[in-house]
Amino acid sequence: MTKLILQIEGLQVNYRTDAHWVKGIHQIDLIQRQGQNIGIIGESGSGKTTLAMALMGLIESPHQVKGKILYKGTDLLKLSKNELKALRWKEIAMVFQNALDVLNPVMTIGEQITERLVELMGYSKEEASAEQEKLLEMVALEPHWKEAYPHQLSGGMRQRVLIAMAISCKPKLIIFDEPTSSLDVILRKNTIELIKELQATLGFSMMVISHDLSVMTELSEDLLVMYAGSIVETGKTDEVIHEANHPYTRGLISSSVQVFPYKDLWGIAGEAANAMDEGCTFAPRCTQKRESCFIFKPELKSVNPFRKVACHRGGIVHLLEAHNISKTYTIGKKKIEAVQGASFYVRHGETVALVGQSGSGKSTLAHMVSGFIPIDQGGVTFEKLPIEDGQVAQREGGIQLVLQDPFSSISRRLSVADVIEEPLNINGIGSIQERRDRTKEALNAVQLPVHDAFLKRLCSTLSGGQRQRIAIARALVMAPKLLIADEITSMMDVSTQANIMRLLKGLQNTKGFAMLYITHNIHLARKISERIIVLENGVIVESGATSHIMDNTDCCVTQELLETGLKLA
Repeated sequence: MTKLILQIEGLQVNYRTDAHWVKGIHQIDLIQRQGQNIGIIGESGSGKTTLAMALMGLIESPHQVKGKILYKGTDLLKLSKNELKALRWKEIAMVFQNALDVLNPVMTIGEQITERLVELMGYSKEEASAEQEKLLEMVALEPHWKEAYPHQLSGGMRQRVLIAMAISCKPKLIIFDEPTSSLDVILRKNTIELIKELQATLGFSMMVISHDLSVMTELSEDLLVMYAGSIVETGKTDEVIHEANHPYTRGLISSSVQVFPYKDLWGIAGEAANAMDEGCTFAPRCTQKRESCFIFKPELKSVNPFRKVACHRGGIVHLLEAHNISKTYTIGKKKIEAVQGASFYVRHGETVALVGQSGSGKSTLAHMVSGFIPIDQGGVTFEKLPIEDGQVAQREGGIQLVLQDPFSSISRRLSVADVIEEPLNINGIGSIQERRDRTKEALNAVQLPVHDAFLKRLCSTLSGGQRQRIAIARALVMAPKLLIADEITSMMDVSTQANIMRLLKGLQNTKGFAMLYITHNIHLARKISERIIVLENGVIVESGATSHIMDNTDCCVTQELLETGLKLA
C-alpha cells in the first residue's frame, strides 16, 4: 500500500463576522495517499474552497482552524508562519479559480514566474529566466508570452500560467480549485489533457475541486461529496456518479447535463444550509427525512468496503419494492398472464418510468403495487411494510394513483371542491376548514384558480387538461410519498401534454414525492426519469439507468420502442 501523504482529522473552520462565528467546515476527516487523485464536489458554499485554503495555511486570525492537518506526518496547524511559508508551494501548491484575482496586473507573466523561482527555490535571475521558459513550454505557451501582462492573455492562457506557477517548485500535492470553470468546452478538454500529461511527467498527487462531473471523471479516482461544511459521501468516482448513495449526491448528479444530456434539469429544491452542530444539514431539502434527522447529526459510515455515507437511513432507501409479483386473469376458458414474476423497486424521491406497448401489463402492474387489485403471487412492500388492499392509498404519505382518462376518473356531476376533498372526506382527515385549505393549496400547486366560483364549478364544464390537473390536485391533498401516473397525458394535445408534464415534475421537485410514470413513449421517459423499466407481455425485459438504456440497450423490445418512437407520421 502506498504511503500516506495527507491525513486530516476533525478539521473545523470558523469564520468571524461582525456579530458572531459562522461555521465553514464541520469535523472533516480525510486521507490521501501518494499518487492518489481525490475529487471534491458540492454546491457553492459547501466548503470546498475553504478546505483548500485551510490546507494551504491561508486562513488567518481572527478566523479559526481547528483539528489536525498532517502532511507526511507533520501537523501543518502547529507550524509557525515561516515554517509554513517554507513548505507552501514546494510541497503543497494550489491552482486558484480566478486567475485575474491571483496574478499581479502590473507584472509580466515572466516576471511573476521568475519571482517565485528566485524567492522559493533560490535560483539566480538567469537560472529563473531559463526555467520559466521551460515551464511555459510545459504548459504549451510560446516563450514570447512571458512579456505579456495578465489582461493581455485569454482565460485559458491565464489558467495555464497558474498551472506553470503551481508546478514551478515541484510540489508533491497540487490542489486544483475549479480549474476549468471559466473555460469553453474546447479549452476545458485541452486543460484536462494538460493536467493529466503534467501529472504523468512530474508524478504529483491531486486534489481537484469542481462542480463539473466530467472533470471529476477525467481527473479523480476517488470522490468526496461536501454539503454545508461536511463530507456526506465518499467512494470511487465512477461508482458515486452512477450509483449515488446520499440524496444530496443524487440531486447534484441529476442536475448535471453531462450525466443526463436529454433530461429536463431542475436542481435541488430549497436553499443550501450553513454548517451546524445538530441534525442533518440536508434534512430540510431531503425527500426521505424523518424526525430524527433534525435532531442528531449523522456520522460518515461505511456502507461497503469502498463507500461511506452520512445518512441516518444508510443512504437512499427503497420506498416501494415488488418481489416476483404475478397476476393472471381468466376470461372464459382462457387464462391471460397479465404480469409474470415482476420484481422492481422505487427509491425515495426518484422517477421510474414503466415503459411498454399497449397490453404489455403496465396498468395492471400499477394497480397491483398500489393495492387496488389483488396479487396472485409474490408481494409488495411500501416503506418496508406489506401493502394491504387499498390501505396504502387511504392514508397520508402513502401511494396515490392518477389515471389515464380524466373524463372517467372524475365524476362530471361533482364540483371541483367535491372531487379534491373526496379522499379527505372518505378517510376523515382534518376539519371542514382544514380540508378546504388543503384543497386551495392543491389547486394553487396545479396552477388553477382558488376562488369560490371555481371551487363550485361542475367538472363537466372543465377541459381535459383542467380535469387532469384536478386529478393531480386530488392526489396531492393526501401528501403522497409515491405518485403513480398512468399515461396521464396520452389523451391530450402536445402543448397540453408538455404543460402537464412540466407541472408534474415541478411539483415533484418542490414536494419531494417519488413517481412511477407509466407510458408507451420511451422518449418521454428519457426526459423525466432516472431509471426505466421495460415491460413486454407482462414480463420485465430490461431495467436500468435511463442514460444507459437509451444509449446502450441491446434489448430488441427497447430498440423497437426507440425506433418506432422516432418515426413521424
